[in-house]
Order: sequence, then C-alpha cells, then structure tokens
Amino acid sequence: MKSFRFNYLADVKAFRISADSSNYFAILFDKPLDGIENIFVVEIFNVGGATPPNEHATAHEFFYVLHGEGVARCNDDELEIRKGDSLLLHPGNDHAIRNTGSSKLYTLTVMTPNEGFSELIRSGDPVTLDAEDIRVLTGA
Repeated sequence: MKSFRFNYLADVKAFRISADSSNYFAILFDKPLDGIENIFVVEIFNVGGATPPNEHATAHEFFYVLHGEGVARCNDDELEIRKGDSLLLHPGNDHAIRNTGSSKLYTLTVMTPNEGFSELIRSGDPVTLDAEDIRVLTGA
C-alpha cells in the first residue's frame, strides 16, 4: 500500500443517498478507495437542507464548517454553527445538522469507524458538483 493518496477535486465522486435527500456527499477518502476504517467527505447541504435525525452505535462523527451557517442538534441541545466551527458527536446520541443560511452549507465530515456510512453513500445516486461547489471547495 502507498504511504499516501492525493485527491484532485476533479476526480472526487459525489452521491445523494436518496432522491429526496437535501444534502449530498463528495467522498474524499474511504474504505473502498483507501482500505481505511473511517470515511472523510465534504457534506453539502442545499438551502434549507438537513440530515435526517440519526445516531451511530459505535462511530464518532466530526463536522468542520467550511462555508455557510446552520444549526446542529444533539439530543435536546441546539447550537448555531458557521464557518470555522467544529463539532464532535459521540456514539449513541441522536443528532441532525440543518442549513439555516441563504447559501449552501459545506462541512468536512469524518466518521470513525465508518459503520456502513461509505456503503450507504455509494449506494445512492451520483451527483455532479456544480460551479458553486467547485468555487467553495477550491477557495476561488
């Protein structure tokens, strides 16, 4: 195995888990690509978009806000999030992220261990990153 793998944005594959999902995922590193037990994605939330409430049995989930603003909920607590904020969710906590801004919300999302997340994402519909996605992700 190589000691590293580099990603060009043009080579990144993106998926929407289901047709009615209001967010989608650009996979950076995961088990199928890299043989690792976690997953690194850029999660992109459309305006008004949100994750469905969910929890993980064994995985920690990390979010770092790259662009935009929203609300993170963990159990009964909510907090506003914006560019530069980070959040770590421990296993067994019901949580959701919601875009409350006027533009898309982008987070670097890491789940350790993967707990089937990569397989769920890859089973969805392929998505093409649009001009706004490319602009935000490249910092142009």
